[in-house]
Amino acid sequence: MQSPFLNVIWLLLSIALLGSPCLAAVAADPEKPNIVFIFADDWGWGDLSCHGHPWLQTPNIDRLAREGIDFQQFNVLNPVCSPSRAAAMTGQYPARFCIHEHFAPGINLKRGMPDWLDPQAPNIARRLKDAGYRTGHFGKWHLTNTGVKGAPPVSAYGFDESAVFNGPSPAREQAALGATAADTVRFIRDSKGRPFFVNVWLHETHTPHVPSAAAMARWQDLDDQRQVYAAVVTDGDDAVGKILDALRENGVEDNTIVIFSSDNGPEWTNPRKAMQDDKTVNARGYDNFYSMGETGGLRGRKRSLFEGGVRVPFIIHWPGHAPAGVTNDTTVLTAVDLLPTLCAAANVELPENDAGDGENLLAALTGEPVTRTRPIFWEWRGSATEPDWWPRLAVREGDWKLVLTADADRVELHHLGDDRPERHDVAKDHPDLVERLTRLALEWKATLPEKPDPACVSPEQASVR
Repeated sequence: MQSPFLNVIWLLLSIALLGSPCLAAVAADPEKPNIVFIFADDWGWGDLSCHGHPWLQTPNIDRLAREGIDFQQFNVLNPVCSPSRAAAMTGQYPARFCIHEHFAPGINLKRGMPDWLDPQAPNIARRLKDAGYRTGHFGKWHLTNTGVKGAPPVSAYGFDESAVFNGPSPAREQAALGATAADTVRFIRDSKGRPFFVNVWLHETHTPHVPSAAAMARWQDLDDQRQVYAAVVTDGDDAVGKILDALRENGVEDNTIVIFSSDNGPEWTNPRKAMQDDKTVNARGYDNFYSMGETGGLRGRKRSLFEGGVRVPFIIHWPGHAPAGVTNDTTVLTAVDLLPTLCAAANVELPENDAGDGENLLAALTGEPVTRTRPIFWEWRGSATEPDWWPRLAVREGDWKLVLTADADRVELHHLGDDRPERHDVAKDHPDLVERLTRLALEWKATLPEKPDPACVSPEQASVR
């Protein structure tokens, strides 16, 4: 048995030397792994060289896949930004908060939406903070808008530190746009052995595209349309590399879960270039003529409930837990699974009243075969244009996915196990299945609130509602 005296000596040495990265790694609690959630913006499933893109290069994200698990059936729960992020934060479908599209001042009212995500809703940052984690959020927020009166600060959601754009911190907006990786690196360095959770919500590849001069120079041999897009992808991938370097340099890489994902599928490519002179481009960035994102052959894009709008990259790097170099194309994961799964990874027990829509799929993150038991639901109220944006509702159960209009007058049924691109509508061949899945979708929709919580509505909007 070890002497109590030796234990005291070891404790004193640990306190004295805690600034050392090596000792910080030793002192870290393996039952409380650090968690880094990198959430890109409009980054398509096919926009990775490890997913076969012919000319983009993403060496740092490829490294995550090479050393971890590449989950190829991960879905977000809405095909645009704000509701997708709300689901990832809360573990609940965004429609439960009446968050149907992206937050936009003056338009939320017309969409039947609140003006911010309810800060009292369960969310992963608060759960981990209560368990002793240091919490940070750097980069995009967009769970409200800049300048909305009454909008809660980021700290109200359980974050100790933040620097955001598209959020309630206008003074930091432009600085944070280009400093997400730098802020994260500092946060990692300053955590000094304390377990931490950090959201790294990148701007790339959303418009306006603001590529660095170095990245533009790297791709100068491409035409200008592809050059801009390749450059912003490079900037995003370089940010991932800086964060991985910081984890290694601070001695915490082996006890850190790193996730790379995206909030929805790629933006549409404008066939015409806007009339921009160099001054306008430099001031505002490049528009979506330069949005060259790829879905990897999936149907639809951003704003569509087909897979191209909601199936996105999901790569997890967790040394000693997630086996290296695994491609998992069978386990179905969703954004609402993140809260219960990551809390389980951190040995955080959720309160009984913390009812969520996701499942604890921690076993999948360690390489075990897992089959989810719950169906997945989507609601979309935005663009309804043909050919891929018309569905208002969708439900997935196993490998079957049904998309339908709000009145269920039009439906399509696809078996994703052998029709990943959703090319073949087999609804006529399976009438009983269509009837059952339609009933599931409509019953789920009937549980959703019709109006937002008045406590999440700005005073200006409340006066006209």
